[in-house]
Amino acid sequence: MAALWSVWWVWIVAAFVLAIIEVFVPVFVFLGMAIGAVVVGVALGFGALGWIGAGLPVLLLLFAVSSVLAALVLRNVIGVRRGQVRIVDRDINE
Repeated sequence: MAALWSVWWVWIVAAFVLAIIEVFVPVFVFLGMAIGAVVVGVALGFGALGWIGAGLPVLLLLFAVSSVLAALVLRNVIGVRRGQVRIVDRDINE
């Protein structure tokens, strides 16, 4: 039996779980990780990682790099716009 982390659909399921977590905790971090998991799942599904004998360290590296890149792109697309300032008019300690 192949290791569970080397099966493509496990990464896709993990992406769906991370996307569901993003719905409940809207900080765009889990969405970036979900995109990273989809990238790894698709790469495994199409056999793009088979020629290098992708083990767990390679898969985790691909997941981390694609997650960070996705988070940076999401921050630029969806994040705080330039010139947008949050004004706090009352202190929670008062």
